Amino acid sequence: MPVLKQLSTVVFGCADPAALAAFYQKATGWEIASSGQDFASVGNGTPVQLGFVRAAGYRPPSWPDGATQVHLDFTVTDLDGAVEELVGIGASRPDFQPGEGRWIVLTDPEGHPFCLVPDASGS
Repeated sequence: MPVLKQLSTVVFGCADPAALAAFYQKATGWEIASSGQDFASVGNGTPVQLGFVRAAGYRPPSWPDGATQVHLDFTVTDLDGAVEELVGIGASRPDFQPGEGRWIVLTDPEGHPFCLVPDASGS
């Protein structure tokens, strides 16, 4: 029997937890579950949420130099529309885009990369 029962939170180090939680709240529509100077989180009522913890001397990942250790993938119904909306609320679109157009890499306001993947289900 596995020891780990359920993933609860994916936590990112950052300089400003409340601001990064606000970005992801706007991007996902999830609720801000916690917001403070040193920790903030967003969730949508499922067992998994995103957390953001203040990291002293935070340095953003540098895409695509290989220093990125983890990133998130989000499915979207309209790839181009999602890119436009997310850039409008503070995301950036790096020049380097692997995948030959099958997905788009963006970075959040603190430099964490995340990918947008078209929803293949059509819903």
